[in-house]
Parts: sequence; C-alpha cells; structure tokens
Amino acid sequence: MRYLFILAATLIFSNTQAQKDPQAKALLDQIGAKVKQAKGILVNIQLISKNNKGKALGTKSINLKMKGDKYLLQQGAVEIICDGTNIYNFDGSNSISKSSVSESDQTLSPQKLLSGNYDKDFNFKLLSQDGGKATIELSPIDKRKNFQKVTLVLDKAKSALSSASILDKSNNITDVKVVTINYGASLEDKLFLFNRAKYPKNVEIFD
Repeated sequence: MRYLFILAATLIFSNTQAQKDPQAKALLDQIGAKVKQAKGILVNIQLISKNNKGKALGTKSINLKMKGDKYLLQQGAVEIICDGTNIYNFDGSNSISKSSVSESDQTLSPQKLLSGNYDKDFNFKLLSQDGGKATIELSPIDKRKNFQKVTLVLDKAKSALSSASILDKSNNITDVKVVTINYGASLEDKLFLFNRAKYPKNVEIFD
C-alpha cells in the first residue's frame, strides 16, 4: 500500500520496526545464514494436528529435501515439488495441482518454516531463552494469511529450528517437530524437476 503523507508513512514504518525484536532477529538471521550456505538440506519432520479444543487429530511423518529455493516434500504417497518457480502438488492418488510460488504466499509450508527468512513476512519477538533453547513468536504482517501466529523453538548451538507450533485462523494447532536435519546433504538438481512420466497415466493436472 502507498501512503500519501510522509508523516503517516514514517509512523507506520517506525511501528513495524519496533515489532522486529533485535534479539529475535539475530537468532533468526543465524538460521537463515546456515540455510543459505548449505548445498543441500535433508529434514525429517513430524506433524501433529490438533483441533481448537486441543484434541489430537493425527500425526504425519514428512521427508523434506531443500536446495536453495527448490524443495521436494514427501508424505506417504503425497508429493510436493517446487522448482523455484512452480509448485506441483500430487495428492497421492489421481490429481496434480500446479501453482506459482507467489500463489502459495498465504500458506506456511515446512520449507518456509525452515528457511529462516522471516523478515519480509513477519513481526517477531523473543519470548524466552533457557539454556541452549530460544522461543520466538512470529505474527504475520499480512493479516490475510491463513494463520494467526507461529511459535518457534530454536536450538541455539546448532542454529536450527527444533520445533514449532502454528495457530490458524480457526484456533486449530499444528505442532511441528524436527526429528533430524542434515545441512550437508548431496542432492541432485533433477530431484526438483517435475517429471510427468513418473506418475500414473490417469492422473489429471490442474493448472
């Protein structure tokens, strides 16, 4: 949004800056730097979904491969491939949806969560530090996003995400646990290229 009055713009900018806790930023920047330096990242993640009353709805195990702005996410037969420009989401049975990276901006994927690149989309504050752990709360700057806030737990010694809790607009919660993470994985570029031939012939693609 463009602001017509310089004073109003200055006040809003100052308020936004104030919500970016410098202590939290320093910790998040360390994660971002480590991700950028990595040639390939391999992550095993556990997701636990809970309704707004705290009842567990199910657990999913996810395998995530990342290389720069490309990633491959696999959960059972479900597969999501991002080549840096487009995202191909195979539902595990009969359809593939194709969308641009920009179209997925309202959601919070595991790849975005692990990237450490929070400056653009979030305000953040340090909630606590206890030994080697730090807890940081993120809130989206764009209130149209489909989640209210994200609470991160960081491993300071490893400069890595340990776990996260995502609260959506309906007060449902997704708990994310990083089971293992390898920043030195050797990943071929072809892993992140969509190949129609690997899927059954009856699978439809929706663009």
